[in-house]
Amino acid sequence: MPLDRLKRKLTTEVLWIYILSLLSNKPMYAYEVKKEIEKSFSFAPARITSYIVLYNLENGGYVTSEWEDSGQGRPNRKYYTITDSGKNLLKEGKSFINLVVSRIG
Repeated sequence: MPLDRLKRKLTTEVLWIYILSLLSNKPMYAYEVKKEIEKSFSFAPARITSYIVLYNLENGGYVTSEWEDSGQGRPNRKYYTITDSGKNLLKEGKSFINLVVSRIG
């Protein structure tokens, strides 16, 4: 179905824009990012997909990560933070989406 394909293309296939949007508000760990996508954007990417996108964003210099002690005997968590390059990419991505939407009408 065309609508199902469009939804997939505008969600999981461009997961990076959702992740950068969330990280522009505050640093988050990977599982938190996945849960916040479900809550804020109403779709559920696969957990491994979120990790892969975060890994690629980090390799591209769009996010950085830092291990933090979660305390209280729980394991450490790797928190991701958006970089200036990530903020620029997010801005450009939003501009492109707005352009497409305005042209569609």
